[in-house]
Amino acid sequence: MPSRRSAAFTALFAAALFGATTPLAKALLGSLSPFLLAGLFYVGSGVGLGVVILARRLAPRAAVQQRERHRFPLRDLPWLAGAIAAGGVAGPALLMLGLNTTPAATGSLLLNLEGVFTALIAWLVFRENVDVQVFLGMVAIVAGGVALSWQPGAAGLPPGALLLAGACACWAIDNNLTRKVSAHDATFIACLKGLVAGPVNVALAFAVGASWPHGTHAWSVALAMLTGFAGYGVSLVLFVVALRNLGSARTGAYFSVAPLFGVTLSWLLWPELPTLQFWIAAALMALGVWLHVRERHEHPHTHEALDHTHRHRHDAHHQHEHDFAWDGEEPHTHPHHHAPVTHAHAHFPDIHHRHTH
Repeated sequence: MPSRRSAAFTALFAAALFGATTPLAKALLGSLSPFLLAGLFYVGSGVGLGVVILARRLAPRAAVQQRERHRFPLRDLPWLAGAIAAGGVAGPALLMLGLNTTPAATGSLLLNLEGVFTALIAWLVFRENVDVQVFLGMVAIVAGGVALSWQPGAAGLPPGALLLAGACACWAIDNNLTRKVSAHDATFIACLKGLVAGPVNVALAFAVGASWPHGTHAWSVALAMLTGFAGYGVSLVLFVVALRNLGSARTGAYFSVAPLFGVTLSWLLWPELPTLQFWIAAALMALGVWLHVRERHEHPHTHEALDHTHRHRHDAHHQHEHDFAWDGEEPHTHPHHHAPVTHAHAHFPDIHHRHTH
């Protein structure tokens, strides 16, 4: 089981990669429509991760236990299908419809709702544990996002506001449903999301009048797919790993700092002095991350019997025998059984600690 700090770093790295796509997208919008660009980001994610999976399977050491990680159980397909439908199809569609009638400043503020909705669904529907410190950390991070995107004079809610809120709700549902399957191979999950969401979003782009770039603008397709591979693909793989180790609410909170990374990269590409607004947002987000990292949740708890497959080491939660020849290499992946056990130690809502309180 990774340490709290390494799990938090995974989520923050995912946020950094995703946040970096915003200024890069700005540079590409001169040759691609927003709808087509979003679709190409997803396509680049799915295709790029597909190549990674293929290379991994063809590697000389791709033994039986290595291939096991790609065997996605049928019982979990509804969770993954729901996540793809909500986050990869409905979410982007509502976003694009909402942005048509919503000022950019108001839209930026409303998109902070994703982290809030993710936490609320995790806490109220899936009963993920929360204490005062984690709640205050979430509030600080969301406040930082509001401070970063706030623009005076952008008062009132336009008609598209409900559509943007709906998009955030879809992504929050996606985050919580993906958490249900996060024990499985993160690369496979992210690849499938990209391969489904990509064509759907490209089709939506052409449906509203987008055209394929030609001539000197053709190179932008490859750049968009490459950006999508890193900002949507690799980022999503890390996000799924963070969900596995931290749960939905905490991962969503860390991921909410993505705009801070985007603004920072934007100023590096187009030099500009940081404003007071930026430093206030950075301080609030740093406070929120600090509150989350220093959280200590410890009490006696019982692990029910569990069978699943994921990458693991033989730590306190993985004391099992192997029914195959094992060369002693760790971490490794194979189906394994957890016997019931009751003990007490510091933990957070990872895939082994999803108990009620």
